[in-house]
Amino acid sequence: MGIETSLSLSEVNNRIAILRDNIRQLIEQAAGAAGAEVEERISDRLEQQNAELEKLLKAREAMTGQ
Repeated sequence: MGIETSLSLSEVNNRIAILRDNIRQLIEQAAGAAGAEVEERISDRLEQQNAELEKLLKAREAMTGQ
């Protein structure tokens, strides 16, 4: 069980919103990035953010039954 199980629905929704904004910002950064090392770091961060978003979406689904 992860930390998402101890959060309220409101907290889960807030974290989902934050993650979506982070992902949007990372995509913008990737569009302007130059160099393989920078692109790799952004790609890794995007992967982490997307994984966390998936966990929270599943937690919210479990909480709401939708």
